[in-house]
Amino acid sequence: MTATTTDACGWLASLLQTADSFYPTGAYAHSFGLEGLVQSGAVRDCATLQAFIVGQALPSLARTDLPIAAQAWAASGNPPDWGRLRELSFLGAAVRGAREPREASESIGRQRIELAARLHGGFAAEFAIRAREGGWPASAGMASAIEGRTHGAPCEAVLSASIYSTAAGLVAAAIKLLRLGQNAAQAVLREALAGSPALIVRAMSAGPGEVGSFNPWWEIAAARHESADGRMFIS
Repeated sequence: MTATTTDACGWLASLLQTADSFYPTGAYAHSFGLEGLVQSGAVRDCATLQAFIVGQALPSLARTDLPIAAQAWAASGNPPDWGRLRELSFLGAAVRGAREPREASESIGRQRIELAARLHGGFAAEFAIRAREGGWPASAGMASAIEGRTHGAPCEAVLSASIYSTAAGLVAAAIKLLRLGQNAAQAVLREALAGSPALIVRAMSAGPGEVGSFNPWWEIAAARHESADGRMFIS
């Protein structure tokens, strides 16, 4: 096995660990507004779930968390641009409108960064210290970049892992909310991941002023979730 192959296997294994549902980030407790969409009847079966993930959730990700991750990855070189990382930390929190998804992203992102700092030290630990002392928010996009740089993963791989985690998380939540079998869930996930290359290109080409998404339909459903009569997920 060549040195290049060995290096790639190293970061790939670490990146797979962070994208696994076994990784303790608390993401399993959140649906990011999907439960609200199910309660309203907007998402009710495989077809509407797939339409939501492919047509709404992942395109929104490509305009928010993915460009944040790409720009933070670029700013995390040697030496890191700490001023730019601070700006992106606040921008990553600001791109989520509804309170519940914003707080969910903050909670999961902070857990991921703290866990990366504990497991790997180095750059992740330095970022965690600066974020705590400076009161920087910790969005999911920032966490992806910090983890990726800590593992030595290329930017495209970091964004791909983020797409997978988002799509898989929504599908996993849908299994609990809908009459959705495992085989059907995997078919939905496959269709969602098929668009990953285009989403990555869009995210990596986004300029600093092009980060943001406007989706009131989804945000209203997420906001209504807080006062729902019954809830299976926190968000």
